[in-house]
Amino acid sequence: MEVCCTGPDTSGPVCIMNGINMEKIGFIGLGIMGKPMAHNLIKAGYPLAVLKQSKAAVELASAGAQLFDSYAAIARHSDVLITMLPDSPQVEEVVFGENGVLEGIAAGALFIDMSTISPAMAIRLYEALRQKDVAALDAPVSGGQVGAEAASLSVMAGGDDHAFSRALPILQAMGKNIVHVGQQGAGQTAKACNQLVVGMTIQAVAEAFTLARKAGVDLKKLRESLLGGFAQSRILDLHGNRIIERNFTPGFRLNLHRKDMNIVLQAGKELAVPLSGAAQVAAQMDAAIALGKGESDHSVLAQLLEHLSGIE
Repeated sequence: MEVCCTGPDTSGPVCIMNGINMEKIGFIGLGIMGKPMAHNLIKAGYPLAVLKQSKAAVELASAGAQLFDSYAAIARHSDVLITMLPDSPQVEEVVFGENGVLEGIAAGALFIDMSTISPAMAIRLYEALRQKDVAALDAPVSGGQVGAEAASLSVMAGGDDHAFSRALPILQAMGKNIVHVGQQGAGQTAKACNQLVVGMTIQAVAEAFTLARKAGVDLKKLRESLLGGFAQSRILDLHGNRIIERNFTPGFRLNLHRKDMNIVLQAGKELAVPLSGAAQVAAQMDAAIALGKGESDHSVLAQLLEHLSGIE
């Protein structure tokens, strides 16, 4: 049962669902993944605020979201502020820029960045928000568009225990596998590790499928065979099927994964960890992007290998 009434500060409605205070959430970043994540928060009963300048915002408004003119206004209205943006510069602009989050967010609020950015930027955000008595989590996600739509994302959270406990019910509205991996920055480090594994596994599947195709092996039967053995993986299942069906409509764009590989390689450099496999995959991504494949799904790496192998 949901009950909404005016809060004591008259700032807007306070909603209680099944005895739980549904904090007012501001959501910034309504892209391929952000929009369904925001929809799932509304479905879970959270009052949601978004920036009005987008088609996605109009759709969310029809589902019950409130529209605001600036990031500062969203932050001022919200108990919890979530960002889901492409890269560190966009997060930096939204938080530190004119009419940004820092201008509006109040002491006692919670900031959750679910973008994939550098661990160093995550720590900078944490320190700046701490100066305003605002708790912060870096909580990047994995699972792609499918996971965002199904509210089954994997969430890797970095920050203190209290902030994580407060965020957990909200994160559970968007994901299934939610792990507090450590202090500030640890979530982004975990996401870098995730992107390293995903990138190298897509490359492995693409190489295997190209080899089989050049040899005349039926890819559907190959995939079925491999899924029953030790090579089984979610990437083989989902992206193997994409390669077979020639469906490279982006669930996660190659350009964005290449950006993430920069984060991976920079982290390796800073920690003196040689990441030769990751560097090779990044080079393959560069070659595919040079062929105009950057806006396609990252499984499009298979097309590059087919091109290099003389397969049309």
